[in-house]
Amino acid sequence: MTPATAALRPSEAQTPPTVLLTGASGYVGGRLIPFLEQRPVALRCLARNPDKLRSQVASSTEVVKGDVLDPPSLATALSGVDTAYYLVHLMSSSHDFEKEDRQAARNFAEAARLAGVRRIIYLGGLGDDADPKLSPHLRSRHEIGAILRESGCETIEFRAGMVIGEGSLSYQLMKSLTERLPVMICPKWATTPTQPIAIQDVLQYLLAALDLPPSGSSIFEIGSPDVVTYGDLIREYARQRGLRRWLVFVPVLTPYLSGLWLALVTPATYEVGRHLIEGLKNSTVVRDNAALGCFAIRPMGVIEAIRHAIENAAKA
Repeated sequence: MTPATAALRPSEAQTPPTVLLTGASGYVGGRLIPFLEQRPVALRCLARNPDKLRSQVASSTEVVKGDVLDPPSLATALSGVDTAYYLVHLMSSSHDFEKEDRQAARNFAEAARLAGVRRIIYLGGLGDDADPKLSPHLRSRHEIGAILRESGCETIEFRAGMVIGEGSLSYQLMKSLTERLPVMICPKWATTPTQPIAIQDVLQYLLAALDLPPSGSSIFEIGSPDVVTYGDLIREYARQRGLRRWLVFVPVLTPYLSGLWLALVTPATYEVGRHLIEGLKNSTVVRDNAALGCFAIRPMGVIEAIRHAIENAAKA
């Protein structure tokens, strides 16, 4: 057998790369699984409760027990991994989410470096790093991206605003407010410009990152082609649902009071609502269109994204 023939042996040439998915039980991660299962990869999911996740994935998908706050478990999960998705966010499970998110990212970055992971794909948040009033939530999202890049593994960071889709927490907050309150007292943040993105487009970007040629770590800002305000999103959702809603704008409504308000009228907890509200005061628009040049994806507009979300909710 010649060296050339040996190089083509199926057992070696056709071994698919292993992809690790963290955050598999979360909103984005859970929707990414079936698409990854259709790709020519060996999918491995990290889960604190493997038994629960195993019932939701294909038999070909490996589920391993682990936690981003438990470094030894990460060493096992990352062994032999080519590409790792980091879709972890501890805001809903920790009062000091910045500290825990920072530690989790450091644990993961170090474990990925030691395991020789080729690429990390991360979903963070939009927002201007130069803004001195950037909210803790958005500041933490950017910090996590920096920590992952410092690992030395090529890191592809996507920065997105509100993800429009049934089950997305920020979308659910907007939806619940609109459904429950015929008249809304809207604080100044309701006029903040934002560039949301449909969950379908987020998933396309995350999948396309698998196929990017090696070019070093990159940050891609992604969003719909529409720059709107949160008030616009409320009005558009109400229009499509056939609801008559009135928005009354006031100059002051503190994040503390906004959080209490959200806790009363939405399914979200006070802490999560408060952190999200703090982020709404910051402009979250795409300032760098590099993603449009590197990917063939052309995100849908806000009207279409909301229509898809409403239709998917009706099917559920």
